Amino acid sequence: MRILLIEDDTILGAAIRDQLVCDGHSADWVGRLDAARDHVRSAAYDLLLLDLMLPDGRGIGFLRELRARGDATPVIILTALDQLSDRIGGLNAGADDYMIKPFDLSELSARLNAVARRYCGNPNPLVRVGDLEIDLVSRSVCRAGRDVVLTAREWALFEAFVQRPGQILSKAQLEDRLYAFGEEVESNTIEVHVSRLRKKLGHAVIETARGLGYRLGRAA
Repeated sequence: MRILLIEDDTILGAAIRDQLVCDGHSADWVGRLDAARDHVRSAAYDLLLLDLMLPDGRGIGFLRELRARGDATPVIILTALDQLSDRIGGLNAGADDYMIKPFDLSELSARLNAVARRYCGNPNPLVRVGDLEIDLVSRSVCRAGRDVVLTAREWALFEAFVQRPGQILSKAQLEDRLYAFGEEVESNTIEVHVSRLRKKLGHAVIETARGLGYRLGRAA
């Protein structure tokens, strides 16, 4: 997933970002709401991690702005505000989960994945596509009972298809998944990775929609 972290604490922010990258996600990190607004206008995120107390305002107002304009991107609040009224206010403003600092990074990973699965319409972390068995928690794939090893970039792309079955993903949307890996995304990068996924998982696993992009097919 491509995730935007909005957190002004540099130590905590760095720890969360590193955890997200370690989990195989693409992570952008900002410490102010004005920067967060710029990011959500210029990129499509799968999930936001939002602190409530930021140097240039309250995260709760930013969340209300998102929901008021119809932005349904999942949001998990990360905050030291631990009163019941704060939690109720955050959830009522449109948050999908509310975590109180300090928290364990492994719990954050679990909650993040749970929220993402709910938005995919499949709360079960185990997904079947043809002869593929996909575990969205362990980020593992078996083909006809045999483990298939995917690189971090291959998994980032494949996960995008699994989370949106039947939906066409443009080349630009797929490129967004790779930017946080710190390498130049060249003009043929997506084609190269799609070709590798087809070799590993079956040619039909990713279908080409000419002139539009790619979508999840059947793995056989």
